[in-house]
Amino acid sequence: MSQICKKAWVTGRVQGVWFRGSTQLKAVQLGITGYAYNLPDGRVEVVMCGDSHVLQKLEEWLSKGPPMADVQHVEVKEIPWDNYQEFDVR
Repeated sequence: MSQICKKAWVTGRVQGVWFRGSTQLKAVQLGITGYAYNLPDGRVEVVMCGDSHVLQKLEEWLSKGPPMADVQHVEVKEIPWDNYQEFDVR
């Protein structure tokens, strides 16, 4: 199993709809570390680190988000490994 980190930018109605908090819950459930952060332009940035197979599950979840979200687009790229201790909401 390969440990990697990815960064995702989620576009749509993703702020003010409990997107970061529910992303944190899902990431913790999957054993993923990193963070979710509201960007000034209305997107949410998500950094996720863990097993590549498990990250795919969070990526799929990000494309839908919580019930009140309206995700329009998710852009994902692999980034250098960072040893986050937990998944934070920033």
